Amino acid sequence: MKLLFTFLLAMVTVTTFAQKDFQGKATYMSKTTMDMNRFGEKMSEQQKKQMMARFKNFLEKNYTLSFNKTESSFKEDVKLDAPGTAGRRWGNNNGQGSIYKNLKDREMIEDVEQFSKRFLVVEKMDQPKWEMGMETKKIGQYTCYKATMVKVDNKVDWGKMFSRRGNSKKKDSTETVDKKEDVKMLAVTAWYTPQIPVSSGPGTYFGLPGLILEINEGRTTMLCTEIVMNPAETIEIKKPTKGKEVNREEYNKIVKKKSEEIREQFKSRGRGGRRF
Repeated sequence: MKLLFTFLLAMVTVTTFAQKDFQGKATYMSKTTMDMNRFGEKMSEQQKKQMMARFKNFLEKNYTLSFNKTESSFKEDVKLDAPGTAGRRWGNNNGQGSIYKNLKDREMIEDVEQFSKRFLVVEKMDQPKWEMGMETKKIGQYTCYKATMVKVDNKVDWGKMFSRRGNSKKKDSTETVDKKEDVKMLAVTAWYTPQIPVSSGPGTYFGLPGLILEINEGRTTMLCTEIVMNPAETIEIKKPTKGKEVNREEYNKIVKKKSEEIREQFKSRGRGGRRF
């Protein structure tokens, strides 16, 4: 009876929203844990604490999702650094931008700045293979349902790129340049609410019969902390147009190549090379 009542309530809510145009804003808090062993097993507890403090702005973030029936824009709420601290924390200029989704045209565009250059990472929005569940929980005033999936993780692994352990392995001379890396899979759990009938959510996630209020993927959790429906001021969602247009694979290759160049520069400095 409880599930039936929740379903009927959701249907009434959907009908109410369908009778008019609507828009809203959802605020999300993101937290990521990090495996400190990847930076070297000889690192002391004090060094680990210092490293975590340095990476805090990268591991804990706040975002705003602006949405209407067919479009959404997910953007980080960037805080200004205190005087004299700019550039001291890794990640300050690492990919800050937005993720635009158009449910009607099935198009996703990540607007991202990397290495002082702007990119538009364009992807087709194929329907995610969610497994729907009947488990529910409350997030604020909203009843949320659980959905899960396992997908290919195609994100750039910054920790692996710059870790000592991740780059200690020497390449075999017989390896070919075009050898593909092992495919990494990622388990994802989503909690969505049919009370807000928008098939969108934080980051790149979408495809459920309601707004996604929580995402758990690997070491990262994104949780909605506030929702404002139909604010007095009209929300304008713009499609990104400025930047070099690439697909996800092209973008990852560019980032990997540039990161390797930067790592080699640091190595040469450590050997007494010229400091720039």
